Amino acid sequence: MTVHGAVKPGYEGVREAFGDIIEATTGGAAFSVFRDGAPVVELWGGSAADGVPWTEDTRAVLFSGTKGVVATILAILTAQGKLDPDERVTRYWPEFALAGKEDVPVSQVLSHTVGLPYVEPDLPMLDNAANANALAAQRPLWTPGTKVAYHALTYGYLATELARRVTGEDLGTLVRELLAEPHGLDLRLGTPPTVPVATLRRAPGYRISTFLQDEERRRIVERMYRGLLDSGDSMNSPEYRGATLAAGGAVGTATAMARLYDLLRSGKLVPDEVLAQATRTWSEGIDAINDRPLRFGLGFELADPIGTYGPADADPAAFGHSGAGGGRHGAWPTRGLSFSFVTNELQAEDVDHRASSLLEALHEAV
Repeated sequence: MTVHGAVKPGYEGVREAFGDIIEATTGGAAFSVFRDGAPVVELWGGSAADGVPWTEDTRAVLFSGTKGVVATILAILTAQGKLDPDERVTRYWPEFALAGKEDVPVSQVLSHTVGLPYVEPDLPMLDNAANANALAAQRPLWTPGTKVAYHALTYGYLATELARRVTGEDLGTLVRELLAEPHGLDLRLGTPPTVPVATLRRAPGYRISTFLQDEERRRIVERMYRGLLDSGDSMNSPEYRGATLAAGGAVGTATAMARLYDLLRSGKLVPDEVLAQATRTWSEGIDAINDRPLRFGLGFELADPIGTYGPADADPAAFGHSGAGGGRHGAWPTRGLSFSFVTNELQAEDVDHRASSLLEALHEAV
């Protein structure tokens, strides 16, 4: 399949790495890189759906790449004085005090240490309010702040309710009003069915939590994800894309996401001190449920021991958020770089080297 787009001189190795990805894929992908405010890599190829080629404007579901978008919104609200990571959640959301959570700070919710990785009752996944209410009443699995474990879906319910309590708005509205419209980003949280989006497909053998071998904790993971990634029908449904699921429902282009991180890195969205607060280490260690090495800021993933954000010497200050199936979005702030890899072919983490190969080629180029 043909690779489309262009790279600036010096980035030819990135194009070669992307060509290898497109040659091997059964779907499509795009990779965008900005350096100091200007695009230096814009590549795309493959198919967005059967018989539909991937184009420069093809949008894809970002899955947990959405969490980086939401973390950006929360950083903006912090800069506006509406949200304080050091304050107790109950200052904004009094009902959260139930079941021993009265002293939990906002930072523990955002850094995946609050101990609420799933919702106890079996509620509709797309109902933000019902799930938030249930979590407010729920007892944590551990003393908040003592363990870190990825809150795959519940991060979204908790962040949505916090944002609503301090602004009166849902996160879809905030993404539109604070990010998409003022900065011309093709990015949505809550996508109408009339907006074309690439069709997601699972690669053969796709599975989640590939670091996990314990079958008892595997059942916890299944409870966390609620079967969302088990079926193309579920993750491709207009209802899923239309719901404002802050943990994984945003839709956007690679260019929009790379530009978002460029704006964030360069201080155009929040002051430097707020970004520094959001991207310093708030939690790290081995995931208490998934056995995967983790390192989090306030909603952002940070450079980790397994190279999620490139080679070890690429940028120790790297931050962003990855997404199920292979998406990778973030910034190398000390190098003035931001990037986004989007795809509609979901591959298991232990066999997926696509984004890593692109970041290695990018590192060699700079």
